[in-house]
Amino acid sequence: MAMVLPETLGARFVLTNASVPGCLLPAGFQTGDTADLQKVDLEISDGTIVKIFPSGSTAFGDVPCVDLDDGMVLPTLVDVHTHLDKGHIWSRKPNPDGTFAGALKAVGEDRVANWTPEDVRARMEFGLKCAYVYGTSALRTHIDSLPPQDEVSWPILCELREDWKDRIELQGSCLFGIDRLEIEPEYLKRIADRVDESGGLLGSVTYMVPNLEKHLDAIFQAAMDRGLDLDFHVDETKDVDAKTLRAIAEAAIRAGFEGKILCGHCCSIARQDSDYVDGTLDLVARAGISVVSLPMCNMYLQDREPGRTPRWRGVTLLHEMRARGIPVAVASDNTRDPFYAYGDLDLLEVYSQATRILQLDHPIGDWISTVSTSPAQVMGSASGQISQGGNADLIVLKARNWSELLSRPRGARDVLRKGIVVTEELPDYRELDGLFKNGSSQS
Repeated sequence: MAMVLPETLGARFVLTNASVPGCLLPAGFQTGDTADLQKVDLEISDGTIVKIFPSGSTAFGDVPCVDLDDGMVLPTLVDVHTHLDKGHIWSRKPNPDGTFAGALKAVGEDRVANWTPEDVRARMEFGLKCAYVYGTSALRTHIDSLPPQDEVSWPILCELREDWKDRIELQGSCLFGIDRLEIEPEYLKRIADRVDESGGLLGSVTYMVPNLEKHLDAIFQAAMDRGLDLDFHVDETKDVDAKTLRAIAEAAIRAGFEGKILCGHCCSIARQDSDYVDGTLDLVARAGISVVSLPMCNMYLQDREPGRTPRWRGVTLLHEMRARGIPVAVASDNTRDPFYAYGDLDLLEVYSQATRILQLDHPIGDWISTVSTSPAQVMGSASGQISQGGNADLIVLKARNWSELLSRPRGARDVLRKGIVVTEELPDYRELDGLFKNGSSQS
């Protein structure tokens, strides 16, 4: 990627004439509409943003200044829903037809055949390298947790979290189908204990299974007993009868759950009756649930039938949710695996595509919060904002406004971590060839 800043910066410098979304500045530094871009100068010393000034309001004397010429500055971003453990298996296990069922089958087969500690670690670390270079500083990954895979993947997550602690804040959430509790009720204690020991989150994929209410109550109780937050995959289907989002909200209210709850996907609600939607969203708001949409993956999978143009976008009702005060986010989801053949954990690409798919524009407003402050609050992270006294963890862009950024999201950018330009390059896909018997796939 082309650079914006000089190759070297000193311990103290000022970025002048920066355009920063007002919603990402501290309240005391916002002027006018917080949805607008605001012109500021950022004084940085020893890796910290020591002062934020209105552009041109202060003379900096001998302090070196870099004039950004109205170039945008964002905080490093927050990816709250990914699947690092599935990532980059496409070369050895592509999805035969691009469908959800095809993805489930392909991933299941690959997991059984290939997911050794060495394989999982190599692919997860490859994903982290990509996210870091693009400017992500906090990331949550789901971990496929059906036995015996949980014994392999959770220790790897813990190792990587420690190895990457100074670069990316890494969280893990367990992933299993809630129907597992129909055939093995004792599994819940096993996985909840493992998640607790690993400092992760509890969650599952919810379906309209028998005893759904009973299983949800058990999951909420297991989380409360251990002080865990919850993260669910919800209603990832076009089936109008998939209504587990409401069931989760009702379970949270019954339990008096005080932890954080994130629900991902929530696709089917976009096809349901408006009166039912209103009632469900009222419950979601009352339960304090946050929602993350995965626009690129859901566009890829949902409503796919051979020889037929898809009739809907597969994304959830972010505008309606936000209007009720429900915290919403967008995230990367899968990368180069059977659930999504593409992707690179670049949140500026995700935000750009989300703007098109979900129409987060006219006005653009403060939708940039969906990859910054909103997911940061879900994760309990300090990332995703520009604050006086905070780390100088920034994405510095050549683009001067939203039109330029959204038209060319892979345009020139630099990532600063504690005021130092990230010089690492994106990892080459060839680094993974050793995991695949026939090298790279042509698919």
